[in-house]
This record gives sequence, structure tokens and C-alpha cells, in this order.
Amino acid sequence: MNRDDIFTRLGLEEPSSGAFGGGWLEATGDALDCVDPATEASIGTVTQASVDDYEKVLGTAVETFERWRMLPAPKRGEYVRLIADALREHKDALGALVALEMGKIKAEGEGEVQEAIDIADFAVGLSRQLYGLTMASERPRHRMYEQWHPLGPVGIITAFNFPVAVWAWNAMVAAVCGDTMIWKPSSQTPLSAIAVTKITHAVMEGSGFEGVFNLVVGRGATVGDTMINDRRVPLISATGSCNMGEKVGTAVAKRLGRSLLELGGNNAITVTDDADPDLAVRAALFAAVGTSGQRCTSLRRLLLQRGISDQVTKRLTEAYAQVRIGDPLDEDTLMGPLVNATAVEDFTAAVGIAVEQGGELLYGGNVIDRPGYFVEPTIIKMPADAPILQIETFAPILYLIEFDTLSEAIMIQNGVTQGLSSAIFTDSVSSAERFLSAEGSDCGIANVNIGTSGAEIGGAFGGEKETGGGREAGSDSWKAYMRRQTVTINWSSELPLAQGIEFG
Repeated sequence: MNRDDIFTRLGLEEPSSGAFGGGWLEATGDALDCVDPATEASIGTVTQASVDDYEKVLGTAVETFERWRMLPAPKRGEYVRLIADALREHKDALGALVALEMGKIKAEGEGEVQEAIDIADFAVGLSRQLYGLTMASERPRHRMYEQWHPLGPVGIITAFNFPVAVWAWNAMVAAVCGDTMIWKPSSQTPLSAIAVTKITHAVMEGSGFEGVFNLVVGRGATVGDTMINDRRVPLISATGSCNMGEKVGTAVAKRLGRSLLELGGNNAITVTDDADPDLAVRAALFAAVGTSGQRCTSLRRLLLQRGISDQVTKRLTEAYAQVRIGDPLDEDTLMGPLVNATAVEDFTAAVGIAVEQGGELLYGGNVIDRPGYFVEPTIIKMPADAPILQIETFAPILYLIEFDTLSEAIMIQNGVTQGLSSAIFTDSVSSAERFLSAEGSDCGIANVNIGTSGAEIGGAFGGEKETGGGREAGSDSWKAYMRRQTVTINWSSELPLAQGIEFG
């Protein structure tokens, strides 16, 4: 499938407007050139939204919220069900667009669209399960319970690496909760956002609720800053770097709003001497090389107990030599390009620093001399105290670190400022349980005998420390998109006070 086929099947225009507020607006911002990272060629132009365009879009989101919040949640879920069906219909083309625009292989692009479908299906069921609690009152003939109400227009800021799925994690759940939303996608992947918005609009058109799913493609310094400082937007859900998250969190906290932050990873897998080496190598390969190392859950540090270290290192190096690098739309490709030239520069700098800090380059480390932003997947054996291990580089660089005891491994794993995903490979129940205990992994995600990547939507996704503390997708993550209200009803003719207080 080539660029023209993809654009035709998704109804993309040239140039495309980056402003949608209940309908497509004539955006008035600067033009944004979209580049294929596999060829460095232009694949389209988007007219970005200005601050004035943002105001129009927000006005639509606010007005629609007044009506959408009063639609029964199961009725809201019915619209989400139709969106899931529409995503199924466009899965092939949309997955190809993600591969074309972002650089991940098509299988991963389609997997990302499937994630969006899965969370939509989850949200449909959730629309009948927005449960509150009934509590016993200490006062006679009083009833206490809590209920949940829609929060308001939600701002969604997404990163380039998951231009469809992360929006869906937020949008599908927020929609059934009764919220409207404004999506600010990464400027690296605006076409995917426009395509998704076209798909959702085709479902919502004629419903009277066209202003539920809105879009502003624009600069962070203008549209982004306006949104995070806007008191009319009670929740900002932001996915990106720790530096970006600090800026968003500070701005939102200053106006006493809510923020849901999904930030950096710097994840580790621990492999003990009793682990299945084949299982560990296969998991580490996908976690480190998948999406060219550009996932927040990508494997950055592989901790190997000394008894198994040589065996795993040898197998992993052999596996890296078999990774096919090239066009992400080619079915034989296993690793595509990095997203842009800056990412290549970061890769090169990190490899150089790692070697300077005592690293032994075992595989890769080079930029590939061809059009596009291609690099070699890289393995570097590192001393455990190297400062570079504290830094998450969004590239396929894997640091190998040896350890003697599980206590040492846990200390190394937890000794970074991020806390998203973690895993242990072991056949010992005791080691696994210790890793999962309060003295074990300090991450929001902890796995046993599976890698750090590939979270299912049924569980809450997110991390601790500088990863931001937010939770998206499954479990009770829906509560972030609603406001809790505690209700007490007195059905007696008396007016007793709590705590037995007598007054007057």
C-alpha cells in the first residue's frame, strides 16, 4: 500500500486542516510539512490551528458538554461502539498510515489500531458500570452514597510514538464518562490524528453531538500552552517526556486543575540464573527493538545474573544480527527508522557517552548510510554505576548490566528516577514474589516471564516517580475523567448531626 492508496482510503486531503470543532474549520496557523522518516520525503501538509482556532474549538467542546453529559452513559457507549466498528473497517489503511508517518512497522501500526478498538470495546461495557458506593450512615433514617458525574472538556496531548492508541485510551473512556475533549497530537504525526478524527466524525455526524471529539494540530508554545493554562479544561492528560510532563503538571497545578501524566520509562528486565534463556532473549528482543526503541515501555536496561549472563548475551547478539531493518511498510521488515534527525543525533550522542563511561559496544552503534533516519539496534555492556543509565534515550540502545544477587538487581532497577515498566525472568516462585512485593519493583507495571512492552488495555497503565503517576485504560482508570460526589439523604423528620454533636 503506497501513500496515495492510504490517503484515498482514509479521505485525507492535501493540504489538511488541523482544526476540528464539531466540523472542519479553515485553520489559520502556519503550514506543517509531514515527513516520511523512512525516506525523508514530504508526504503531506497540514495547516495548523492558531490560538483563535483553539478558542472556536474549545467553545464547541464546552457547548457540546452541556448536552452530552446528560445523555445516559449507555447511550454514549453506543456511539463508542460505532466508532469501534469504524476503526475495524479502516484498520488496514490506518495502520499503514501510522507506519508511513511514524516509522513503526505495519504490523505494529495495525496492532496500535487494534488497541484503539479494544479500548473502545472496553469502554462500551464500562458505560454500564460507572458504579458508586452505598455507605452506612451513623444517623438514623439517613442514606449515604457516592456518585460520579462527568468532569468537562478534557485536553488530550499525545506523543508521536502511539499516534492512535494513546488518544483512544483517553478518548473512549472520557466519552462514556460524559466528557468532551480536545486532542493536541504530536506535530510529528498530525496526519494520523486527522485520519482518526475523520473516522469519528463520520460516526458522530448528524447526531447533534459532533463536538465531542475535537482536534487542534498546533505548536506547543501557542496552542499547547493555551490549553494547559485554560481553566475551562479541568483535566489535561499528557503523554510525553518527563521534561514536558513537568511543564504541563506545573501549569495545571498552578490553576488547581487535574493532570494525568504518562511520561518517561527507562525500563529494566531482570534475568536470574534459573530463568529460561530462550524466553528471556525473545522478550528482550521485542521490548528493546520494537518500534525502534521508541516506546515508553521499551527495554533500556537488561540486568543479567552472572551465571546466565554469557549465554543470554551470546544469544541476544546473534538475534540482533538477524533483525531486518528497512521500509516499515515492507512485511519483511522488523525495525523501521527513528522518527526524525534529532532522534538520530540523540542516538549517536548516547552511544558515544556510554563508551566514554566504560561501556563495551557488543553490537551496532552506527547510523545506517541510506535515506531515512535509520540506525543499528545496539547492545552495550555497562558498569552498573554509569551515569548514562539514568537517562532514557528514545532509540534502540540496550544496556547490559551484570549482578550477583536479586537484592542487587532490585536496587539497580529501582535506582533511576523513572518508574514505568519492569519485568523479571525466573523459575523461582520466591524470586518472583519478592520482585512483586513492596520491597521489589517500584514501577507501575511489574511482569513475570514476559517483557516490559505490550500492556493489555484491561489493566491500568502508568508509572511512578518521574513517570508521572497517572493511570489510563482499564481497571478503575475511568475515575480520572469524572468528579466524585458524596450524597447524604435525610428521610426522617429530625436533624441529627454527625459525631453526636448537639447544637442549639
